[in-house]
Amino acid sequence: MRIGELAALVGVSTRTVRHYHHIGLLPEPARQANGYREYRLADAVALARVRQLARLGLSLDELRDVLADDDGRDLREMLQELDADLAREQEAIAARRARLAALLARADEGSGALMSAGMADVLRGLSLDGSRFAELDRQMLTLASAMGGPEGESAVVELMRPLTEPDTLAGGLDLYRRLDDLAGADPDDPRVAGLAADLAGHITDAMASAMIENSRDPAAGGSPVTDGDRWLETLAGEMTSAQAAVLRQLMERLRERTSC
Repeated sequence: MRIGELAALVGVSTRTVRHYHHIGLLPEPARQANGYREYRLADAVALARVRQLARLGLSLDELRDVLADDDGRDLREMLQELDADLAREQEAIAARRARLAALLARADEGSGALMSAGMADVLRGLSLDGSRFAELDRQMLTLASAMGGPEGESAVVELMRPLTEPDTLAGGLDLYRRLDDLAGADPDDPRVAGLAADLAGHITDAMASAMIENSRDPAAGGSPVTDGDRWLETLAGEMTSAQAAVLRQLMERLRERTSC
């Protein structure tokens, strides 16, 4: 039979047959006097075997090793490895489906459904109707948790949890209001220094360390920078000049505190 007949018999394209010839997976019969290759039933069996193994997920290199081993020992080993790979994939899929099920159960929360219940609770506590700065803080926390994955999100929740306690939360919401009040002020407004000091006192030691660590410039070997890196620049870019001045003074105070 000709190559087209062989391909049709096994259910592949002639291009696939030629590719298998090219990479050495399938022996290529010699050309007859008429210039055509003549394939026999044994060639169809060999092609069908290659196709069957490829469907199982073996790579071309693995297929080549298996087909070069006449006693089948490599085949058993590779099939066992493939089975182990599939088992790991099943575990990963099961974990993803469990995560998805939890998100589906909270789908009516909109975008909040994409975060953990713990993170949703933290952000809910930091809500202050009409506060531009509270919304900005929520956006930054959402971004930080999303970029860090589940582990990073858990770390953010643990850092923020002390600030959501009733007494502490009331003080935090008042700080939001004071920051909002600076929206139209000048950077040298006398309220800036006092607000920076009160914010520094509101922030826990663990959070202060995390904020300083995230404001280090990797290109400078991790040395602190006063103008901030991308995180600080992004945050300051969303603030008015007076609010940005509070942020700069706050970071200065936190650096002094964490260096002690």
